[in-house]
Amino acid sequence: MLLLDDIILAPARGLLWIFEEIRDAAVQELEAEADSITAELQQLYANLESGQITEEEFDQREEALLDRLDQIQASGDLLDENEENEEEYENNEEESDNGKE
Repeated sequence: MLLLDDIILAPARGLLWIFEEIRDAAVQELEAEADSITAELQQLYANLESGQITEEEFDQREEALLDRLDQIQASGDLLDENEENEEEYENNEEESDNGKE
């Protein structure tokens, strides 16, 4: 019976693996973008200190970068919540499987 269950569930497990890979790629992309924005902010502060840009230009660009960084962090928080829920679901599933044996 277990072999039959494994055969029947194989497509679902494969699909789950694909979704996990997509989520991991999205997380890596968000982290890379956050690092890029942080580097841009550092450059922006350096440009302000060296007098290459005005305070007004600095404020506008800083606000846009910080807004985008907040969006990225909010997306990361959602991904973290989903991951926690997924782990909780897997733990509950393992407990129910252990109860069947």
